[in-house]
Order: sequence, then C-alpha cells, then structure tokens
Amino acid sequence: MTAEQAVGRLHSGMTIGIGGWGSRRKPMSLVRALLRTDTTDLKVISYGGPDVGLLAAAGRIRALVTAFVTLDTIPLEPHFRSARERGLLALEEWDEAMLMWGLTAAAHRLPFLPLRAGLGSDVMRVNPQLRTVTSPYEDGEELVAVPALRMDAALVHVNRADRAGNGQYLGPDPYFDDLFCEAADDVYVSCEQLVESTELTKDHAPQTLLLKRHSVTGVIEAPRGAHFTSCAPDHERDEEFQQAYATAAADPAAWAEFSRRFLSGDEREYQRAVQAWHEEQRR
Repeated sequence: MTAEQAVGRLHSGMTIGIGGWGSRRKPMSLVRALLRTDTTDLKVISYGGPDVGLLAAAGRIRALVTAFVTLDTIPLEPHFRSARERGLLALEEWDEAMLMWGLTAAAHRLPFLPLRAGLGSDVMRVNPQLRTVTSPYEDGEELVAVPALRMDAALVHVNRADRAGNGQYLGPDPYFDDLFCEAADDVYVSCEQLVESTELTKDHAPQTLLLKRHSVTGVIEAPRGAHFTSCAPDHERDEEFQQAYATAAADPAAWAEFSRRFLSGDEREYQRAVQAWHEEQRR
C-alpha cells in the first residue's frame, strides 16, 4: 500500500495505537500522511514521542492514553506539554507496565488483566475510572484490573517487511509493536525496506520476526520513514533536526514556518526539505 491508502482507511473518532517508544522507531511517515487528511477527534494510545506531539499540535487528539510523551534527549515533548497546559486533550496517564498489560489483555481478547503496578501510587488517584479486583485464591490480594486497550487501528514502523505482512526489527529493542498489532482491528506497517519473505531470515535469527502476517492489514515501504526518530541500525535519531523541531514548537511564528517548510507537502517533499536543511546547516 501507499501511506495515503493506509491513512485513507482511518476515520475521525477512531482509537488509534502508535508503536515505537519515545523518539525511537516511530511510524512518522504515516503520522505525517495522517496530518494531510482531515481525520480528527482521535483517541491515541502510545508510548508517546513526536507522533503524539505532531497530532496534538494539529488538534487531532481528543484523548490520550500513555505512560509518557518524550523526545528522549529532550525529556518532555513540547507540543504535548502545550496541549496539556491549555487543556486541549484528555489524558489517561498510566504506569509503563500497566500500558503493556492493557495491550496484552486486548491481544488476548480479555476484558482486563490483574497487575500490582499502580498500587500505592497516584496512578489510581489521577485515573479514578480504574478498578481493583480481589484474588479469588487464598492470598486474597487486591490488584489493579487493567482494562484492555482495544484499538480500531495501529500504526507501526519496522526495519524490514515482506508483502504478506511479516515484519522484522533489527535494532536493540522490539518495544511493544507486536502487542499493538495484536490488539488492533487493522494494522498498517511501514518499513525501511520491503524484501522477499526468504530474505527475512537469510542473515538474521527467526526471533527478529516481530510482526506476523495474520495481524497486519497493509505494508508500506518508507525508507527513513521513522525520521526524525531513530530506526537502528538503519539510521540513528536526527538529534540536530529534533532540536530544531523542539525550538520551533516553542514559538507560534517559528512553528508556522517549520510546518510550511516541512509538513505542507508529501513524504518525498519532506525528505527533500530535511536534506536541504542539513546542507544549509553545514555551510
């Protein structure tokens, strides 16, 4: 599929999951394609980074379920911070393990899963909708009942994929992209390189096959599609450009110029604009 075909299947009001972690292996080309549509009023589930930031800046997020929204080397994503300070989106802030358990419950088609994480913390206070359950066994322990995070669609990015939807990660961490895929009704996977199925395990262990074809709806070849986040070993995070993004986010006029230069065209124009920007920085 193309990115435009994938995001064309998304509709306003949906619950959308976005894979990756902070400013690492985010499906940014799909997020940018989504910004070129009029889809809005989204509930987003993400270990957030600039994916959440861009959607928040465009006013597309109604509600967010997350454990954090960070650019990693910049601790708090600036657009997310601005949206929260202005009360522009509802927030469910969970513990990292709770979010993983919510995805796991959805992947297993369960209504909830029990967990200790969250007990004794303010997670329960700031999320009064969360409930606890009592173990039916002799211990009688009280546990958090983490609700399933079922999604209408999920967007993820991996290093390589085949046309059938098998996706491979080659970096240091799978994050929870497989759970996002299993927990969503439809899944759109962008990849750095589209390869034949036999190539996936030719030089890499089968354990690197993170995504299975049965859970994938469409595959999009998108070289450097995670930019400006990292997609090791294909490319590291573009720290210089990320800093420019964060600096522009702090000033409305600067952000308008950033958006005009980098976000007003399609993905090919975006990549060309980034390359031209880097050439300017080297002069």
